[in-house]
Amino acid sequence: MQVLGYLFYYIDLITQIYYFMIIAYILLSWFPNARESFVGQLLTKLVEPYLRPFRRFIPSIGVIDLSPIAALFALFFVKTGIKAVIYFIAGLF
Repeated sequence: MQVLGYLFYYIDLITQIYYFMIIAYILLSWFPNARESFVGQLLTKLVEPYLRPFRRFIPSIGVIDLSPIAALFALFFVKTGIKAVIYFIAGLF
């Protein structure tokens, strides 16, 4: 079961890094021309494909975009679901 602990650790690590990437992407929108920087372009390439489906279904309220909040919640639920499935499969063996 030690392998399972390592697997869960890396799943948590990867999702936490992606959480921070989404939050950094949101914060870059507050500063003019920040998304045109190298870091801004990199975050756009990595985060925007994940946020795009949420933007299709969640409308903006004025200038406030709520889709990243829904995306963060969805990422949490997907992470929890993946861990539950892995734990269930590991329990079968």
